[in-house]
Amino acid sequence: MGQGLSCGEPRENGVFGAVENGDLGLVGAMVEADPSVLELSKGRRRLSALHVAAANGRIEVLSMLLDRSVINPDVVNRYKQTPLMLAAMNGNITCVQKLIQAGANILMFDSLNGRTCLHYAAYYGHSDCLQAILSAAHSTPVANSWGFARFVNIRDAGGATPLHLAARQRRPECVHVLLDNGALVCASTGGYGYPGSTPLHLAARGGSLDCVRELLAWGADRLHLDSSGRIPYTVALKHKHQACAAVLNPSSAEPLVWPSPLKFISELNPEAKALLEKALTEANMEREKAILKETVASLPSPLHSDTEADDNASEASDVDLCCICFDQLCTIEVVPCGHQMCAHCTLALCCHKKPDPSSTCPTVPVCPFCRTTITQLVVANIKASNDMEPEMSPAKPRRSRKSNVSEGSSSFKGLSPMSSFGRMGNRSSGKVAAECNEEIHKP
Repeated sequence: MGQGLSCGEPRENGVFGAVENGDLGLVGAMVEADPSVLELSKGRRRLSALHVAAANGRIEVLSMLLDRSVINPDVVNRYKQTPLMLAAMNGNITCVQKLIQAGANILMFDSLNGRTCLHYAAYYGHSDCLQAILSAAHSTPVANSWGFARFVNIRDAGGATPLHLAARQRRPECVHVLLDNGALVCASTGGYGYPGSTPLHLAARGGSLDCVRELLAWGADRLHLDSSGRIPYTVALKHKHQACAAVLNPSSAEPLVWPSPLKFISELNPEAKALLEKALTEANMEREKAILKETVASLPSPLHSDTEADDNASEASDVDLCCICFDQLCTIEVVPCGHQMCAHCTLALCCHKKPDPSSTCPTVPVCPFCRTTITQLVVANIKASNDMEPEMSPAKPRRSRKSNVSEGSSSFKGLSPMSSFGRMGNRSSGKVAAECNEEIHKP
C-alpha cells in the first residue's frame, strides 16, 4: 500500500530502488523502521546503499545517511571500492565533497588494480573531483602520514600514477591539475601499458595532442626511453598519430618549459600565473603551428585568428605597451623594482627550453631594465599613456595590427630577449639599449 513494499518483494530491492531514485522520504522511513536495511548489499558487486547513492549522485540521500552516522563512509564492496571511489569515477563532485567532509579515507586502495579515488578521478577525467581530493590531502591525515607529494604520485598495482592514467585516457584538464600540484612529469610505469613508459609515452600512444602539449610545457623529456627502447615519437608513429609525432620529433624545435622550480614562480598569485601560462601556451602553439604546417596537411590551427587579435589591439590603443617588444600590453610587474613588461617577454626571461638535471639551484632572473633580482611577479596595473612616468616609458609607438605571437616566438628560439631589446634601442634612449646589450644573458 502506498510506498510500502509488497509481501513478495525482497526488502533490498525496495531500499536500493529508493536510493537510486533519490526518494529521500522513503529511504528515511525505511531506515527508521528497520536500520538493518543499510547492512544489505546489492548484486554481485555487493554494493551498499551508500555506494549506490554516491554512484548515482544522490546527494540528499547520501547526506542523510552520513549525517545520521548510521553507515561507515569507508564501507567497501566486493572489490574493496569505497563510495568515494565510485563518486569520483562518476564525476559526482558534491558527493565527493560530502564524503570527504564526513571523514572518508582518500588513501584506500581497491582490489582490482590497487587504485585510489585519485586514480579514479584522473582515469575518468573529472578534474573538479581530482582537485577536491588533492585539496583534502593537504589537511587530512594523509599529509602527515604519507606527505602530499607522495600522495600526488601514488602508484597503482601496475605502477601507474594518476598522471599516467590521465595522459593515457586523453584527459588534458586532469593532466594540468596534477602537474600543477607536483606530479612527476617523467615518472616511469611498472606494468601499466608498456613497462617503463612515462606519461608522455602514454599520451603519444593515446594520440592526445593537448596532453602532449601540457606534458612538454612542464619539462617532459622527448628522448626518454621506455623498457623497449622506444621514445614517445616512435610510439606516436606506431599508433599513426601524425600530429603528436610531428611535435614529439626530436629534430623539431624544443618547446618552452614552465619554470616551476623557481620560487617566485611557484608563489605566483592566480591572476599572474594565468597570464604567464596563457603566454607560454601561445608561444608553444605558434611553434607547433609551424611544425604541423610542414608535416601535417590541412590541420585546423589551434590559435586564435588574426582578426580576434586585431580587435583586441584596437581596444588597447590608449594603454601602455611593453617597452621591450613594443607590441603587447604591460601585464606583469616585477617586484621589488616595479618595472613592467608583457607576459611574453617575462617568459623570455624566466622560461627555458629544457630543464637541466645537473642544476639544483636555478638562476633567478633579473629585471632587464635595472638588473635588480626578481623576487616576485604580480599583475600590473594598466595605466593610460599620459600617466606613464618619464623614466619608465620611451616614446609610445603605434600598436602593430599584426598578432605578436609569431614575432615574440622568434626571440624564444634563442631563449633570450636580445632581439626585442635591439628593437627597443632603435625607438628609445640608447642608454637602456646599451645596458641591456652589455649585461643581458640567457636565463
